[in-house]
Amino acid sequence: MPFSIRPERSFKSEFHKVAKRQLRHAIDVLEQQPSGLDEAIHEARKRLKRVRSLYRLVSREKPKFFVRENARLRKIARSLSSLRDAAALVETARYLHERARDNEEAASIDRIVAALTARRDQISSTRTDPAETATDAVAALRKAGKALDDISFKGGHRRHGKMLAKGWDDTIRRARRALTACEGKASAEAFHTLRKRTQDYRACHLLLHPLWPAAMTAKYNAASGLIELLGRVCDLELLCDLVETEHHHFENADDLAHLLYAIIFHQQHDRHDALLRAEDIFGVDADDEATRIELLWIAFGG
Repeated sequence: MPFSIRPERSFKSEFHKVAKRQLRHAIDVLEQQPSGLDEAIHEARKRLKRVRSLYRLVSREKPKFFVRENARLRKIARSLSSLRDAAALVETARYLHERARDNEEAASIDRIVAALTARRDQISSTRTDPAETATDAVAALRKAGKALDDISFKGGHRRHGKMLAKGWDDTIRRARRALTACEGKASAEAFHTLRKRTQDYRACHLLLHPLWPAAMTAKYNAASGLIELLGRVCDLELLCDLVETEHHHFENADDLAHLLYAIIFHQQHDRHDALLRAEDIFGVDADDEATRIELLWIAFGG
Protein backbone atom coordinates (compact mmCIF):
# COMPACT_ATOMS: atom_id res chain seq x y z
CA MET A 1 0.00 0.00 0.00
CA PRO A 2 1.96 3.09 -1.27
CA PHE A 3 2.53 5.86 1.26
CA SER A 4 4.43 8.52 -0.65
CA ILE A 5 3.87 11.93 -2.17
CA ARG A 6 5.13 12.61 -5.68
CA PRO A 7 6.86 16.02 -5.57
CA GLU A 8 6.20 16.72 -9.25
CA ARG A 9 2.44 16.56 -8.71
CA SER A 10 -0.11 18.76 -6.91
CA PHE A 11 0.54 18.60 -3.18
CA LYS A 12 -3.13 18.94 -2.33
CA SER A 13 -4.18 16.03 -4.55
CA GLU A 14 -1.28 13.88 -3.34
CA PHE A 15 -2.08 14.64 0.31
CA HIS A 16 -5.73 13.67 -0.18
CA LYS A 17 -4.84 10.54 -2.14
CA VAL A 18 -2.30 9.27 0.38
CA ALA A 19 -4.49 9.89 3.44
CA LYS A 20 -7.65 8.44 1.88
CA ARG A 21 -5.78 5.38 0.61
CA GLN A 22 -4.51 4.58 4.11
CA LEU A 23 -7.94 5.09 5.68
CA ARG A 24 -9.55 2.99 2.96
CA HIS A 25 -7.11 0.17 3.60
CA ALA A 26 -7.85 0.30 7.34
CA ILE A 27 -11.56 0.04 6.59
CA ASP A 28 -11.10 -2.85 4.17
CA VAL A 29 -8.94 -4.91 6.51
CA LEU A 30 -11.34 -4.44 9.44
CA GLU A 31 -14.31 -5.43 7.30
CA GLN A 32 -12.71 -8.40 5.57
CA GLN A 33 -10.23 -9.61 8.24
CA PRO A 34 -8.35 -11.85 5.75
CA SER A 35 -5.87 -13.07 8.40
CA GLY A 36 -8.15 -12.88 11.44
CA LEU A 37 -9.17 -10.13 13.83
CA ASP A 38 -5.81 -9.75 15.62
CA GLU A 39 -3.91 -9.16 12.40
CA ALA A 40 -6.67 -6.86 11.10
CA ILE A 41 -6.40 -4.71 14.22
CA HIS A 42 -2.61 -4.60 13.93
CA GLU A 43 -2.79 -3.59 10.27
CA ALA A 44 -5.49 -0.97 10.82
CA ARG A 45 -3.59 0.63 13.70
CA LYS A 46 -0.47 0.78 11.54
CA ARG A 47 -2.38 2.69 8.87
CA LEU A 48 -3.80 5.08 11.47
CA LYS A 49 -0.30 5.84 12.77
CA ARG A 50 0.80 6.72 9.25
CA VAL A 51 -2.10 9.08 8.69
CA ARG A 52 -1.53 10.77 12.06
CA SER A 53 2.15 11.27 11.15
CA LEU A 54 1.10 12.79 7.83
CA TYR A 55 -1.27 15.17 9.60
CA ARG A 56 1.40 16.07 12.14
CA LEU A 57 3.76 17.00 9.29
CA VAL A 58 1.36 19.79 8.18
CA SER A 59 0.06 20.62 11.66
CA ARG A 60 1.67 24.06 11.71
CA GLU A 61 -0.18 24.93 8.49
CA LYS A 62 -3.46 23.30 9.53
CA PRO A 63 -3.57 23.33 13.36
CA LYS A 64 -7.35 23.05 13.80
CA PHE A 65 -7.62 20.20 11.32
CA PHE A 66 -4.73 18.39 13.00
CA VAL A 67 -6.12 18.69 16.52
CA ARG A 68 -9.58 17.49 15.49
CA GLU A 69 -8.56 14.64 13.21
CA ASN A 70 -5.65 13.45 15.31
CA ALA A 71 -8.03 13.13 18.28
CA ARG A 72 -10.50 11.23 16.11
CA LEU A 73 -7.89 8.74 14.86
CA ARG A 74 -6.38 8.32 18.33
CA LYS A 75 -9.81 7.43 19.71
CA ILE A 76 -10.33 4.84 16.96
CA ALA A 77 -6.93 3.27 17.60
CA ARG A 78 -7.59 3.03 21.33
CA SER A 79 -10.93 1.34 20.75
CA LEU A 80 -9.09 -1.41 18.88
CA SER A 81 -6.13 -1.77 21.22
CA SER A 82 -7.16 -3.90 24.23
CA LEU A 83 -6.79 -7.36 22.70
CA ARG A 84 -3.71 -6.37 20.77
CA ASP A 85 -2.04 -5.16 23.97
CA ALA A 86 -2.79 -8.47 25.69
CA ALA A 87 -1.33 -10.35 22.72
CA ALA A 88 1.79 -8.14 22.79
CA LEU A 89 2.50 -9.20 26.38
CA VAL A 90 2.42 -12.85 25.31
CA GLU A 91 4.89 -12.08 22.53
CA THR A 92 7.16 -10.22 24.97
CA ALA A 93 7.23 -13.17 27.37
CA ARG A 94 8.07 -15.48 24.47
CA TYR A 95 10.94 -13.16 23.57
CA LEU A 96 12.29 -13.53 27.12
CA HIS A 97 11.80 -17.30 26.99
CA GLU A 98 13.87 -17.55 23.82
CA ARG A 99 16.71 -15.68 25.56
CA ALA A 100 16.60 -17.44 28.94
CA ARG A 101 19.95 -17.83 30.69
CA ASP A 102 19.41 -21.46 31.68
CA ASN A 103 16.85 -24.27 31.70
CA GLU A 104 15.40 -23.23 35.06
CA GLU A 105 14.67 -19.70 33.86
CA ALA A 106 13.29 -21.05 30.58
CA ALA A 107 10.88 -23.36 32.42
CA SER A 108 9.68 -20.53 34.67
CA ILE A 109 9.08 -18.12 31.82
CA ASP A 110 7.37 -20.86 29.83
CA ARG A 111 4.78 -21.07 32.62
CA ILE A 112 4.47 -17.27 32.52
CA VAL A 113 3.77 -17.47 28.78
CA ALA A 114 0.99 -19.97 29.46
CA ALA A 115 -0.55 -17.69 32.12
CA LEU A 116 -0.43 -14.66 29.82
CA THR A 117 -1.96 -16.67 26.98
CA ALA A 118 -4.84 -17.65 29.25
CA ARG A 119 -5.29 -14.01 30.25
CA ARG A 120 -5.35 -12.93 26.59
CA ASP A 121 -7.97 -15.55 25.78
CA GLN A 122 -10.07 -14.50 28.77
CA ILE A 123 -10.00 -10.86 27.65
CA SER A 124 -11.00 -11.96 24.17
CA SER A 125 -13.97 -13.97 25.45
CA THR A 126 -15.34 -11.30 27.80
CA ARG A 127 -14.82 -8.09 25.86
CA THR A 128 -17.43 -6.23 23.82
CA ASP A 129 -18.55 -8.02 20.70
CA PRO A 130 -15.51 -7.73 18.37
CA ALA A 131 -17.73 -7.43 15.31
CA GLU A 132 -19.46 -4.43 16.90
CA THR A 133 -16.12 -2.86 17.80
CA ALA A 134 -14.86 -3.26 14.23
CA THR A 135 -18.12 -1.88 12.83
CA ASP A 136 -17.92 1.20 15.05
CA ALA A 137 -14.29 1.76 14.02
CA VAL A 138 -15.19 1.49 10.35
CA ALA A 139 -17.98 4.07 10.75
CA ALA A 140 -15.55 6.47 12.46
CA LEU A 141 -12.95 5.90 9.73
CA ARG A 142 -15.48 6.78 7.05
CA LYS A 143 -16.09 10.10 8.83
CA ALA A 144 -12.33 10.67 8.99
CA GLY A 145 -12.12 10.14 5.23
CA LYS A 146 -14.97 12.56 4.60
CA ALA A 147 -13.28 15.23 6.74
CA LEU A 148 -10.43 15.33 4.22
CA ASP A 149 -12.74 16.91 1.66
CA ASP A 150 -12.62 20.18 3.61
CA ILE A 151 -8.84 20.63 3.71
CA SER A 152 -6.83 22.60 1.15
CA PHE A 153 -3.39 24.21 1.05
CA LYS A 154 -2.61 27.77 -0.01
CA GLY A 155 0.13 28.76 -2.40
CA GLY A 156 2.12 26.88 -4.97
CA HIS A 157 5.00 24.45 -5.17
CA ARG A 158 7.61 26.60 -3.41
CA ARG A 159 5.30 27.42 -0.53
CA HIS A 160 4.52 23.75 -0.07
CA GLY A 161 8.25 23.01 0.01
CA LYS A 162 8.70 25.51 2.85
CA MET A 163 5.72 24.00 4.66
CA LEU A 164 7.18 20.50 4.44
CA ALA A 165 10.61 21.73 5.57
CA LYS A 166 9.05 23.36 8.65
CA GLY A 167 7.11 20.19 9.37
CA TRP A 168 10.25 18.09 9.00
CA ASP A 169 12.18 20.40 11.32
CA ASP A 170 9.36 20.25 13.88
CA THR A 171 9.46 16.45 13.68
CA ILE A 172 13.17 16.37 14.53
CA ARG A 173 12.78 18.92 17.31
CA ARG A 174 9.98 16.92 18.93
CA ALA A 175 12.10 13.78 18.70
CA ARG A 176 15.08 15.52 20.31
CA ARG A 177 12.91 16.75 23.19
CA ALA A 178 11.64 13.21 23.65
CA LEU A 179 15.21 11.90 23.61
CA THR A 180 16.31 14.41 26.26
CA ALA A 181 13.41 13.29 28.47
CA CYS A 182 14.73 9.70 28.29
CA GLU A 183 18.08 10.55 29.85
CA GLY A 184 18.78 9.70 33.49
CA LYS A 185 16.07 7.95 35.48
CA ALA A 186 13.44 8.29 32.78
CA SER A 187 9.90 7.03 33.03
CA ALA A 188 8.42 4.38 30.78
CA GLU A 189 6.20 7.09 29.30
CA ALA A 190 9.29 9.00 28.14
CA PHE A 191 10.48 6.03 26.09
CA HIS A 192 6.97 5.54 24.75
CA THR A 193 6.93 9.17 23.60
CA LEU A 194 10.33 8.75 21.94
CA ARG A 195 8.95 5.76 20.07
CA LYS A 196 5.97 7.77 18.82
CA ARG A 197 8.18 10.64 17.66
CA THR A 198 10.50 8.17 15.90
CA GLN A 199 7.46 6.69 14.16
CA ASP A 200 6.63 10.19 12.90
CA TYR A 201 10.20 10.58 11.66
CA ARG A 202 10.13 7.23 9.89
CA ALA A 203 6.80 8.05 8.28
CA CYS A 204 8.28 11.27 6.88
CA HIS A 205 11.01 9.28 5.14
CA LEU A 206 8.48 6.92 3.64
CA LEU A 207 6.20 9.78 2.65
CA LEU A 208 8.90 11.82 0.88
CA HIS A 209 10.94 8.85 -0.32
CA PRO A 210 10.79 9.94 -4.01
CA LEU A 211 12.86 13.04 -3.20
CA TRP A 212 16.02 11.05 -2.42
CA PRO A 213 15.37 7.28 -2.44
CA ALA A 214 18.78 6.01 -1.29
CA ALA A 215 19.15 8.38 1.67
CA MET A 216 15.49 8.05 2.66
CA THR A 217 15.71 4.25 2.66
CA ALA A 218 18.81 4.27 4.87
CA LYS A 219 17.23 6.59 7.45
CA TYR A 220 13.93 4.70 7.26
CA ASN A 221 15.71 1.45 8.10
CA ALA A 222 17.61 3.04 10.98
CA ALA A 223 14.40 4.48 12.42
CA SER A 224 12.64 1.13 12.01
CA GLY A 225 15.33 -0.60 14.06
CA LEU A 226 14.99 2.00 16.81
CA ILE A 227 11.19 1.72 16.81
CA GLU A 228 11.38 -2.05 17.21
CA LEU A 229 13.83 -1.69 20.09
CA LEU A 230 11.76 0.99 21.82
CA GLY A 231 8.65 -1.14 21.35
CA ARG A 232 10.33 -3.94 23.25
CA VAL A 233 11.38 -1.51 26.00
CA CYS A 234 7.76 -0.39 26.36
CA ASP A 235 6.38 -3.93 26.27
CA LEU A 236 8.82 -5.03 28.98
CA GLU A 237 7.59 -2.17 31.16
CA LEU A 238 3.97 -3.15 30.53
CA LEU A 239 4.78 -6.71 31.52
CA CYS A 240 6.44 -5.51 34.71
CA ASP A 241 3.39 -3.34 35.54
CA LEU A 242 1.07 -6.30 34.93
CA VAL A 243 2.99 -8.43 37.41
CA GLU A 244 2.43 -5.74 40.05
CA THR A 245 -1.22 -4.98 39.30
CA GLU A 246 -2.53 -8.43 38.32
CA HIS A 247 -0.26 -10.76 40.28
CA HIS A 248 -3.14 -13.21 40.75
CA HIS A 249 -2.36 -14.53 37.26
CA PHE A 250 1.02 -15.79 38.49
CA GLU A 251 0.95 -18.22 41.40
CA ASN A 252 4.59 -19.32 41.58
CA ALA A 253 6.90 -16.86 43.38
CA ASP A 254 10.02 -18.41 41.85
CA ASP A 255 8.57 -17.97 38.37
CA LEU A 256 7.95 -14.30 39.10
CA ALA A 257 11.49 -13.86 40.41
CA HIS A 258 12.93 -15.31 37.20
CA LEU A 259 10.61 -13.16 35.11
CA LEU A 260 11.45 -9.92 36.89
CA TYR A 261 15.18 -10.59 36.64
CA ALA A 262 14.86 -11.22 32.90
CA ILE A 263 12.78 -8.07 32.44
CA ILE A 264 15.26 -5.87 34.32
CA PHE A 265 18.28 -7.35 32.54
CA HIS A 266 16.87 -6.91 29.03
CA GLN A 267 15.27 -3.56 29.79
CA GLN A 268 18.54 -2.02 30.98
CA HIS A 269 20.39 -3.32 27.94
CA ASP A 270 17.68 -2.25 25.48
CA ARG A 271 17.26 1.21 26.97
CA HIS A 272 20.99 1.87 26.69
CA ASP A 273 21.09 0.60 23.11
CA ALA A 274 18.00 2.64 22.17
CA LEU A 275 19.50 5.89 23.47
CA LEU A 276 22.71 5.33 21.51
CA ARG A 277 20.74 4.71 18.33
CA ALA A 278 18.47 7.71 18.90
CA GLU A 279 21.45 10.02 19.48
CA ASP A 280 22.89 8.85 16.19
CA ILE A 281 19.63 9.33 14.27
CA PHE A 282 18.64 12.69 15.76
CA GLY A 283 22.14 14.09 16.29
CA VAL A 284 23.92 16.95 14.52
CA ASP A 285 23.72 15.20 11.15
CA ALA A 286 19.97 15.85 11.19
CA ASP A 287 20.40 19.64 11.47
CA ASP A 288 20.37 20.27 7.72
CA GLU A 289 17.71 17.74 6.75
CA ALA A 290 14.83 20.24 6.59
CA THR A 291 16.81 22.53 4.28
CA ARG A 292 17.62 19.60 2.00
CA ILE A 293 13.95 18.62 1.88
CA GLU A 294 12.94 22.10 0.77
CA LEU A 295 15.66 22.30 -1.91
CA LEU A 296 14.86 18.86 -3.27
CA TRP A 297 11.14 19.60 -3.34
CA ILE A 298 11.69 22.84 -5.26
CA ALA A 299 14.09 21.11 -7.68
CA PHE A 300 11.47 18.50 -8.53
CA GLY A 301 8.99 21.22 -9.37
CA GLY A 302 11.43 23.20 -11.44
